Amino acid sequence: MIKAVIFDVDNTLYSYTDAHEAAFDRLAAYADRELGLSRALFEELHQRTEHELRTYMGEVAALHNRCIRYQVMLENQGLPLYPHVLKMNDLYWDTLLETAVPVPGIMEAVNALKEKGFRLGIGTDMTARIQFRKLEVLGLLRHMDFFVSSEETGTEKPHPAFFARCVKKAGCPAKECLFVGDSLKKDVQGAVDAGLQAVWYCPEYRKKAGEDVSWIADMRQLPEAVLAL
Repeated sequence: MIKAVIFDVDNTLYSYTDAHEAAFDRLAAYADRELGLSRALFEELHQRTEHELRTYMGEVAALHNRCIRYQVMLENQGLPLYPHVLKMNDLYWDTLLETAVPVPGIMEAVNALKEKGFRLGIGTDMTARIQFRKLEVLGLLRHMDFFVSSEETGTEKPHPAFFARCVKKAGCPAKECLFVGDSLKKDVQGAVDAGLQAVWYCPEYRKKAGEDVSWIADMRQLPEAVLAL
């Protein structure tokens, strides 16, 4: 019997893809206007910098720190850090938070699960503060009983230590925890490998013959899926 439901954040509780696109558009316009970097060049530098950071930092929460990303990008191009690093960081996150909206049905699902006595938590990569801000603007933070970030655990999904921390905070055995996320590898397989149960949130998925995966296309389906386990 499931006693705790743990949610991923990005592209699970809101569309990170859509919000990121809006934020990146505004960031690219700033880079063009203030730094003389064309959209094409800025995209290239952004990708190159992320690859550089990933190569020597590995899969850690700090990889998502936009201050570090823009700092290194500007250093590599011999461009001034002041005032651009902080302005670019704030511009990106402020825009993303302004445009982030809850996925359809998530509030109904969360309210239904809380009414039935399930403990609800968050299990997310990224740094803690920005994820707290996302949950706040989405109106979901007040409903959560516990929170786990990769910044706290020092590892990102699908590392077993990440899910072990989620289980510890859930306060029940792993088999009584259900993880809900959009990544088949990180959220679903990672959770299952760590002994949790999992549901894949994928609005565009169409199940093929022989595939064995628990999934939902709409968050309104989640309470029924939880009760069926």
